[in-house]
Amino acid sequence: MINPAMIFRLKSSWEKFTASHPKFPMFLQAAVNNNVLREGTILEINITTPEGQNISTNLKINPEDLELIEDLKNMTR
Repeated sequence: MINPAMIFRLKSSWEKFTASHPKFPMFLQAAVNNNVLREGTILEINITTPEGQNISTNLKINPEDLELIEDLKNMTR
């Protein structure tokens, strides 16, 4: 069962995050609006530390991922 207090905490954390990084939600919205998050799309994530260390990974979106994306979209409405 989902803890309602945790949902409110996540909502507050997300609001702080988006206030600090306003381009990120716009990027996600553009991905949804342009239908680029579909089966077979490759999502790549790169991280660079202040010291210059890099780490990256990628994943190919599958039908189960699309279900999660749809659930998250519905949750935010």
